[in-house]
Amino acid sequence: MGRALRWTALALAALLAAAALFLVPTVWGTPWSIDHFFLRVVARFGLQSPMLLSQLRILEPYGIHFHSDDLDDFSVAFARKRAAWLRDELDTLRSYERASLAPDRRRSYDVMEWFLATLVEGEPFLFHDYPINQLEGVQSALPDFMLNVHQVNDADEAGYYVARLSKFGAALDQAGEGMRHRARLGVVPPRFVIERVQREVAGFTAPAPGEHVLVRHLAERLPEAGVDGERAARLVEAARREIETTVYPAYGRLAALLDELHALATGEDGVWKLPDGEAYYAWALRLHTTTKLSADEIHRLGLAESERIQGEIRAILEGEGVDASDLPRALQALHADPRFLYPDSDAGRQAILADYQAIIDEAAARLPRYFGRLPEAPVVVERIPPFKEDGAPGAYYRPPPLDGSRPGVFYANLRSVREIARFGMRTLAYHEAIPGHHLQIALAFENRSLPLFRRLVPFSAFVEGWALYAERLAAEEGFQPTPYDRLGQLVAELFRAVRLVVDTGIHARRWTREQAIDTMRRNTGMPETDVVAEIERYIVSPGQACAYKVGQLEILELRRRARAALGDAFDLRAFHDALLGGGSLPLVILDQALETWLLDATRRAAGARPREP
Repeated sequence: MGRALRWTALALAALLAAAALFLVPTVWGTPWSIDHFFLRVVARFGLQSPMLLSQLRILEPYGIHFHSDDLDDFSVAFARKRAAWLRDELDTLRSYERASLAPDRRRSYDVMEWFLATLVEGEPFLFHDYPINQLEGVQSALPDFMLNVHQVNDADEAGYYVARLSKFGAALDQAGEGMRHRARLGVVPPRFVIERVQREVAGFTAPAPGEHVLVRHLAERLPEAGVDGERAARLVEAARREIETTVYPAYGRLAALLDELHALATGEDGVWKLPDGEAYYAWALRLHTTTKLSADEIHRLGLAESERIQGEIRAILEGEGVDASDLPRALQALHADPRFLYPDSDAGRQAILADYQAIIDEAAARLPRYFGRLPEAPVVVERIPPFKEDGAPGAYYRPPPLDGSRPGVFYANLRSVREIARFGMRTLAYHEAIPGHHLQIALAFENRSLPLFRRLVPFSAFVEGWALYAERLAAEEGFQPTPYDRLGQLVAELFRAVRLVVDTGIHARRWTREQAIDTMRRNTGMPETDVVAEIERYIVSPGQACAYKVGQLEILELRRRARAALGDAFDLRAFHDALLGGGSLPLVILDQALETWLLDATRRAAGARPREP
């Protein structure tokens, strides 16, 4: 399909998916309506990412699959092209008269402007990241996408699966080109990152091609897709051949590149070492916290919150007769206590997944008391694919596609049962599923009153702040039946507070990886393997770990203000619905939105009519 036709098809399909009221009259100029502009941004953004389109499944319900056999472009040229496009879109947005827009469109304007302007501000740091890394690098993102996003519902989608395998070589070579380009600019990952990825690549390419997980996955999916016999055999053989002739050689070239980079790498871990590293980190903090807090302010906030939470943990431990004079040692002992651990076996891991699901199902039954609107999409628990467990976080969430063809998924890392203490499981399930990520993100996806971009764009401080708030809410409302469950919630909150300290320590105060590991271990009592994986995550994703506590504290402050203003008229359900009803927002815009809601709620409580919008 030609490029012009591809763009036209996606623009049309995005409009259809967003309610299809009319066609965008101006594809390349300035659309006459800002609603058209919002949709055009989504359409163009989607055209640049066939993998995102497959995740969202905006087009598939309309029989459009031009993207389904393609992978994203990871090249340096594409990164520059996208940066130029973002500048152009920001200029177009600012050509509209904001003051003339209706209130709801003014808010959407503000959200889009914040999003585009912040990305444009980051253009000087376009190549300050590491596209190959142990956390979510291209080398693991591609197979993860094939296993957990690309759907095989019929023979055509099976063919697209094989076609995508044939493009692994180009994608990995583009990412490798990007790593070499960064190295020429003085941007090289720390030595441990390269060594982690080297081990991952070696493990990923160890099986015989016919036994590879990407081949077995397709073979397992074909019967469910109604494909069998000779046709299924041909597809499986085609996938095996691509593993042998395309995928493995591409990972071999990546392994050679990693050897080159290893010779250039050092033990310096923070982004302070990069060109303009201090400015880069300040921008990363703005991007992820959606505030102007400095690294020093965030560091001090983390110290204060850590001290407060440690005091609450000591009180619970002492109430249970546990000596808490050496808090890290006491917590380490609890994490190793057999009564809180599962068997280190396949049966033990299956029991962990089943218990997580039971916790979620129990919480779901209690939600109507606290939320007026609930998502239609269900959420399930699955294991993080073993090939990526080593560098992955303890858990993460993947939202349902827009067509409802799959549930939301809470992925749990089962690399070590010693990292999964029973007393922490409820809090983790509340964070990743409900009332945390799944509740908030699925509600946004299903909210057709919002422009499509506001249903999709995640702002870390809001998304992660909400999930951390959800942990606190569950504890406040009695979801934690035992003191040890309550302890689990506090340990998780302490973990997020210490993150503020170690993230800023690494990237602004020049701490080493080992200093950060020691600080987190001494202050949280978390298992060693968990601490190491977390610190290594912060090193390759600067600033992201600071979003959780900053966002949670803002939401708690908004709730405090609402309770103080409304008194007995305060309605927790109404507050939550107002908070979640606008989708994910930068914190400064969230504050404005909740202030408007609070003024109207105050007028209603006083018997007056709400303000006219």
